[in-house]
Amino acid sequence: RLAAHATQETRLTALQQALGLADNVRRIECFDISHTMGEATVASCVVYENSAMQTGEYRRYNINGVEPGDDYGAMRQVLDRRYRKIVEGEGKLPDLILIDGGKGQVSTAFEILGELGLSDLPMIGVAKGEERKAGLEQLVFPDRNEALRLASDNPGLHLIQQIRDEAHRFAISGH
Repeated sequence: RLAAHATQETRLTALQQALGLADNVRRIECFDISHTMGEATVASCVVYENSAMQTGEYRRYNINGVEPGDDYGAMRQVLDRRYRKIVEGEGKLPDLILIDGGKGQVSTAFEILGELGLSDLPMIGVAKGEERKAGLEQLVFPDRNEALRLASDNPGLHLIQQIRDEAHRFAISGH
């Protein structure tokens, strides 16, 4: 347990350094959109806090009223539903938001967070690399044109992959 905790702390520290974040990042929320050939759209939100996944805080959202396959509309809906409640005093804000997706999803997320008065929350998108191979992910920022690619052996990238993969798993299990 101690070794696993130390590994998670090392990963978190590496991520903070790579992204230039303050050293007080403790809570990370990650969002993923999943659908079956454009139908039955589901969004997931997983929570990483205190060096571990917090399964009791995971949430799955059925997306309604959005065109089938419209990942941007689904992302807008899930973030509005999630963070509107927090703005109204129910729950706590994350220190970092991960969005599974590229520039379009990140821009949509940044827009809805701005509408909720939360545009100062750090956020990055995790875009799949070439041929969707692990280790080639690009990190997309709402306020930068250039994406960041961390070395495949970077512990911070490993933490991102762990959280993103858990968001995938949780979304797919909703189907």
